[in-house]
Amino acid sequence: MKIGFLPIDNRPVCYTLPQQIAAIDSSIEFFIPKRDMLGDLTKYADVEGIFDWLNNLPDLDAIVISLDTAAYGGLISSRRCPETFEQIRCRIERLKEILKRKNAKIYAFSSIMRISNNNVNEEEKEYWNIWGKRIFDYSYQTHKLGCESCITNIIPSEILDDYMATRKRNFEINKIYLEWQKEGLFEVLVFSKDDCAEYGFNVQEAQILEKLGGFVKTGADEIPLTLLARAIGGDVSVNTVFAEPEQIHLISNYEDVSVEKSVLGQLELAGCNVSENADITLFVNNFLNSQGEIVMKRTTTPYRGDFSRPERNYMVADVRFANGADNAFMEKFLTAGMGDNFYGYSAWNTSANSLGSLICAAKVKFLAKIYNNTAFKRLQAVRLLDDWAYQANVRQMLSVPDREKLAALMKPFEKRVSEFLGMEIKAEYYFPWNRLFEVEVELI
Repeated sequence: MKIGFLPIDNRPVCYTLPQQIAAIDSSIEFFIPKRDMLGDLTKYADVEGIFDWLNNLPDLDAIVISLDTAAYGGLISSRRCPETFEQIRCRIERLKEILKRKNAKIYAFSSIMRISNNNVNEEEKEYWNIWGKRIFDYSYQTHKLGCESCITNIIPSEILDDYMATRKRNFEINKIYLEWQKEGLFEVLVFSKDDCAEYGFNVQEAQILEKLGGFVKTGADEIPLTLLARAIGGDVSVNTVFAEPEQIHLISNYEDVSVEKSVLGQLELAGCNVSENADITLFVNNFLNSQGEIVMKRTTTPYRGDFSRPERNYMVADVRFANGADNAFMEKFLTAGMGDNFYGYSAWNTSANSLGSLICAAKVKFLAKIYNNTAFKRLQAVRLLDDWAYQANVRQMLSVPDREKLAALMKPFEKRVSEFLGMEIKAEYYFPWNRLFEVEVELI
């Protein structure tokens, strides 16, 4: 199978993770643009170069495409770029003509612009460091109360006008994509929403898009991987076992649906069937009361049970904490051993992020025409070193990005992961966006 893949940006989970997953099946020919063509925290993607790349792709079975990259230069730049609606519209019309010429099924996704509830402008416009929380509150209350005049607003008009103009531009572009969907251009079109609250302009836009016939999915970075799983096709059935079955109605941090609905939504979009007598069991280490988050010092009750390796094929979504593993669960999990029926582990960032990438990798492994066990083990080594070793442990020991200190602190975790996977691990570590939020694990 030949698949083209245009990521959101150049982060490891967006760029290298899809390649690591595709490598599990050596029969998959995976086409992805050069990494330096994609956007990062401060740089927009080389859109003209990407259009050339798309034009020159060979005949493919499927293309998974981030419309934000093609339209704005990336997910972050979709919130920042100053270009007008007309400029973006003209650009995406060129994209449409390229995609129409491709004899491939198109699996596309576009973001509904998020509203982060903080005064951090690292991924937003400059004024967010002062007005971010105020804009979030204005959005939340306006939607909740149903009128702007009900809100006491102290946001300077030039800032609010600029923000609302960017929102309107992106929303109108999304409505154009919806028209393309109705014309039959896309096999699947997903509108993604992340960092959700109960109310807000983003929630309103999602509701409008759904009324117009659009498909909206909570999440962001994992959606291209879930679409990759769907593009591969095939029949895989999954049954779900929750660590806390009485708490599946609870909602994860940064999401607006229950853990149960998040799981079912990811399985459905990935093209998996839910069945009791399933091919693979999905074990979900969900939370009591509320989801924890180590870096944000949000505590929660750690895993309290035993863990015995299931007899049937199994995969593990460790979502008791956002942005990292549950150390109490990991001790039981690593002690139990991997087994030949292991189909993957994930615990990165949001619950949806973990679930989408995990299900994709498991589906690729189960359906692999030419299974590459080394590639699968290397993927698991990266996830365990990133999600468990770094995010849940070593990250808390660092105050600034320091590769030398990081490498030293990771050594004992490398040994434990090597024993679990039955392979020697040597790794180098990078901070690709020069911040502690993400780390890149490169096996050597």
